[in-house]
Amino acid sequence: MLEELIKLSDFIGNTPLIQLSSENSRLFAKLEYNNFTGSSKDRAAYSIIYNGIKSGAINENTTVIASSSGNFAIAAASICRRIGIKFIPVIDPNINHSYELLLEMLAYKVVKVTTRDYTGGYLLTRIEKVNELHAGTPDSFIADQYADPNNYKGYYNLGKEITDSFDKLDYIFIAVSSSGAITGISNSVKQVRPEIKIVGVDVEGSVIFNQPPMKRFISGIGASKIPPIIENAIIDDVVIVSQADIIKGAMDLLHEQVIFAGASSGAVYYAAKHYFPVTGSSQDAPTALLIFPDKGHTYLDTIYNKEWGIQLSQKMQEAASMQ
Repeated sequence: MLEELIKLSDFIGNTPLIQLSSENSRLFAKLEYNNFTGSSKDRAAYSIIYNGIKSGAINENTTVIASSSGNFAIAAASICRRIGIKFIPVIDPNINHSYELLLEMLAYKVVKVTTRDYTGGYLLTRIEKVNELHAGTPDSFIADQYADPNNYKGYYNLGKEITDSFDKLDYIFIAVSSSGAITGISNSVKQVRPEIKIVGVDVEGSVIFNQPPMKRFISGIGASKIPPIIENAIIDDVVIVSQADIIKGAMDLLHEQVIFAGASSGAVYYAAKHYFPVTGSSQDAPTALLIFPDKGHTYLDTIYNKEWGIQLSQKMQEAASMQ
């Protein structure tokens, strides 16, 4: 089982790096959607499952259970299918429809929660269901992307890929959700290049950086609880974007750079584009790297759908009026 898993490592990491066109700074993008299943979450899922097998917590009879809004579930489901063990993802209504269909084909069973938690999100409800399934499933293992340190350790190699690629780098912009990427990258990068500033990008309504909770309708960014692993992150600054900003960022990224990426990438692109004029950086043409976690094809029904965007605006107005 472990030998089969190790074979996958050749298809995870060493993702392409490209330069973007920009007037106020030198922007580069790390295209993490070139990983095995199409997202940066391959790094986290591989690390958690690999170390679970090495420790003896996962064997050929184990059922792996995980809470996910999409990408982590796809990564874990694909890896578990490849090595021949059962996987149960716990998802919610914000998941992209195509991901849900794919999980139905890959996973042993898909469990979907529909009740929002007290923050207006679904994360706490998903975690509660994961714990319930774990308690009722003999020989089960929780792939906990929010608390397992093997999540962020899976991104150490990404940090090395970054520092090996740049003689000069001033900023790295990273979207947060489970916070594995920002924790792993910041630790890895700061060890060798402490001058590089790490900028976290989150969405309004997420509580990760102690913002007031509110309903969110875009998957893949933000969280209804502060992930324990983020305590290990080294973050220099934070940018909070709105859900409308995410849509605009994704559309701008497509039109201006011809990069068809997902919601987190749109958030990061929007944040980076507006960051330097706002902060009034004294550096001449600062160099920044943007982490783009996944592609946009699974968001065609949401952030790239004009009608969905109008409905989102209406939902946000209704939610604001109720506060």
